[in-house]
Amino acid sequence: MGDLNVAPYESDVWSHKALLKIVSHTPVECAALEGLRRAGGWTDLMREMYPEPEPLFTWWSYRAADWRASNKGRRLDHVWTHPALAARARSLTVLKEARDWSRPSDHVPVIAHFDLSS
Repeated sequence: MGDLNVAPYESDVWSHKALLKIVSHTPVECAALEGLRRAGGWTDLMREMYPEPEPLFTWWSYRAADWRASNKGRRLDHVWTHPALAARARSLTVLKEARDWSRPSDHVPVIAHFDLSS
């Protein structure tokens, strides 16, 4: 899991068309990241919990005067798991409220909960 700085799916960015030539959403980056995920047999837990085409963002630029109003976000942070662990996932939260904290990051935390009993 972590900040991989690539938003691979159309619903991972505020405008697929506008960002096709922008670093983090170019076709070559998206294909490479998805190829890496598939080659490792990883489950994209965020998209398991929030299936496409639901927009899902974890990053908003500092340039927007009101990041919530413009909502020009990207999903640059990812949680990939082994399929057996994905089956134990109980919830996943994108803590958007953190973007409003004093001196926030442009990324927000992503919290995954798993049932690891037995």
